[in-house]
Parts: sequence; C-alpha cells; structure tokens
Amino acid sequence: MTRFGFTLMTEQNGPKELVDAAVRAEGAGFDLLVSSDHYSPWLTEQGHAPYAWTVLGAVAQMTERVELATYVTCPTIRYHPAVVAQKAATLQILADGRFTLGLGAGENLNEHVVGQGWPSVARRQDMLAEAVEIIRALHTGELVTYRGEHFDVDSARIWDVPEQGVPIGVAVSGRAGIARFGPLADHLISTEPEAEIVQQWNELAGSTIGAGARAIGQLPICWDPSEAAAVTRAHEQFRWFGGGWKVNADLPTPAGFSGAAQFVREEDVAASIPCGPDLDAVVEAVRPFWEAGFTDVALVQVGGEHQRRFLDEAAPDLLEKLRAAAPAGAA
Repeated sequence: MTRFGFTLMTEQNGPKELVDAAVRAEGAGFDLLVSSDHYSPWLTEQGHAPYAWTVLGAVAQMTERVELATYVTCPTIRYHPAVVAQKAATLQILADGRFTLGLGAGENLNEHVVGQGWPSVARRQDMLAEAVEIIRALHTGELVTYRGEHFDVDSARIWDVPEQGVPIGVAVSGRAGIARFGPLADHLISTEPEAEIVQQWNELAGSTIGAGARAIGQLPICWDPSEAAAVTRAHEQFRWFGGGWKVNADLPTPAGFSGAAQFVREEDVAASIPCGPDLDAVVEAVRPFWEAGFTDVALVQVGGEHQRRFLDEAAPDLLEKLRAAAPAGAA
C-alpha cells in the first residue's frame, strides 16, 4: 500500500510545536514524517526557521513507529558533507533505524547565509555528487581521507555508526539528473507526480520503485472548516510557489520571494492547493502520485497555528479515505 506522510514544515512552526505535531501525526496514523531543513522561511508571514536536526532528534525520542526523513538537506554549502554524515548517523541511532537522509542541491535562500556565494546549477550538482560519495564512505565507519574537486576530508571517522546504515534519497527531476544521481541513491524524491520520472528511475538508477526503492512525493493542502479562510491563508503563506523551481532556487531572501509572488492571486493558489474542509478533494489531489507509481506522499498542512486542529480533527478521516482509495500493493 501507499505510505502517507506529514510534513514538519520548519518555516511555519517553532521547535516545540513541531515536536508536538510529530507526536499527533503518529497518533493520527501517518506512516512517515518529513522535515524541511531551512535557515529562513520563504515568506515573512510564515515566521519560523528552527534547526531541523535538533527537532528531528527530539522527534525520534518522542515517537515510536513513524518513519523520519529530511525533505531535503543540502550537504554542500551550509553544511560540509562530513558533518551531514555524522548527524545522519547519530539520528539513525536515536530513531532505531527509522530515518532516511533526503538530499538535494539546495536553495540560495538557505545556503547564501554562510557567505560562500551561490554556484551555478551544474556546479551545485557536481558538489552534490561528491557529497553523496563522502557520506557513503563515512557511513562505513572506516577512516576516510578524500580529495575532491569541491570537498576535502582529512582522516575522518564516524565512531557511532548505525547497524542499519542510513538510506539516502535524492531530489531529482529529468532524465539527466536521474541518470547521474539514481545510481548513487536508494530512493527518489520529487514533488511532481509524473509517471515518466518513475519510469526513468527504474530504467537508469539500477533499482526499481516499489521493489526496494521508494518514490517520495509531497503535496501542500490547506484544510480548514471554512474554504474562504483556507484560501486566504494558503495565499498568505504559500504564494511563493508561483515563480516555479528555477526561480525559487535562486532567490536569496523572503523579501525576494514576496516580490516574485506579488502578482499571484488567491484564485491562483486555490487552483493548485486543495483548500477547505473537503477531504475527498484532497484524495483526488493525491491520486496522481500513486497513479504515477509513487510509494510515499507527504502532505503539507499550510498554516502553523492550524496544525493541531488538522491532525486531531481531520487527519484520521483523511487517512482512512486515502488508504481506501489507493490501490493495494501500490508500494
């Protein structure tokens, strides 16, 4: 069966609220918790950006069953890959094997803060490939010295290595990215429910989605008893998506996102995000993911102050509807 997840969206919640949401999401029946890893929110209206790894450590101790993942961490500029390898190994031990390290090439919004500039797309992908190699090597528990084009590692060893290892998912889109990163990763991460992405992974990655490898998608929703209130909130906090990924990856500040989204209307957001109390509409929005062959879909509930109410009042019924609609054996 398809696994359904909940997103711990660090851009719209403080650390204690995120841990509380994680506990409630597990209680509601979600299979997976994915966490963003941001230094800044996209928009000032979101208002938060706690350190994801501290939150995930607390979540690992406050939950028992639900799987955990980063969605996604950039291991190239703000973090050196050797540091990512260490904290991923530690988190896996705390989570008793429930953690998957989701990686991506990053966004200027989060990576520019350390003053190292923002490389071109091609350079960022080269850096990501090296980073995955380093993380894999360090997760063996052996002493590692590495000299690369972008990173060096000098006599490093991770002393606390989880017996289960740390599965790695990589965010990719397009045939070239899948051909390059598929063989380096265990799982596919993508926000676009396209069957072609899954087919290309199965062809090029050396692993098959649904037979060991997972395809993990993500979808924003804005549940609220009032459809009008949901649309207004979704526009206030999620209008940033309107520029598209190629624009969003390069914008450096929330002010930049606000400017880029100034002409996005409420009706534009409502056309892309299920808003209001209709759970069947959410099911229909999720349906393209399992039809495309995705094994996991993580929902984003827009609006930090509305997390608890969604998880307590709507999530159990929504999960029942989703599992009834998803085909058996989809995962």
